[in-house]
Amino acid sequence: MKKIIAFGGSTSQTSINKQLATYAAHLFTNAEVEVLDLNDYPLPVFSVDLEKEGMPQAAQDFYAKIGSADLLVVSLAEHNGAYSAAFKNLLDWTSRINGKNFQDKPMVLLATSPGGRGGASVLEIAKNRFPFQGAQVKGTFSLPSFYENFDVNNGIIQPEYKAQLEAIVRGIEF
Repeated sequence: MKKIIAFGGSTSQTSINKQLATYAAHLFTNAEVEVLDLNDYPLPVFSVDLEKEGMPQAAQDFYAKIGSADLLVVSLAEHNGAYSAAFKNLLDWTSRINGKNFQDKPMVLLATSPGGRGGASVLEIAKNRFPFQGAQVKGTFSLPSFYENFDVNNGIIQPEYKAQLEAIVRGIEF
């Protein structure tokens, strides 16, 4: 059975991006889904001085989880138009293990926000950047106005957005 690693790029306990990533990952059939929580990978702010002291175990553990996946489903929180600081820090640390920290894994890249742009800015940044870090971005999807378009029990409730994400999922072989 194929393994999907899914996570939201936020440390919020109520992360809407983690909710979206979890929902999207479970749209795939015949796959085991493991949902990661960035809070399980606490790291000091990256610096070359700290790196000289050794690679933190949390960075090694996260990198190993990525390596265990057949597919990554990542939904990014947008903080001031870019990645959250916690997610960027995790990328910085794991990139010191391997600059291709996504390890040539296929990825579904998502974003959502309470606003009408649905994290479009961070999605665009990641779509252009992640291939340089070893992601094979197979599809991207932005869900605007999360609280109007997503229900915790039913997932995406707006038919057009639901159909868009389902089409992406159907088009991905891994």
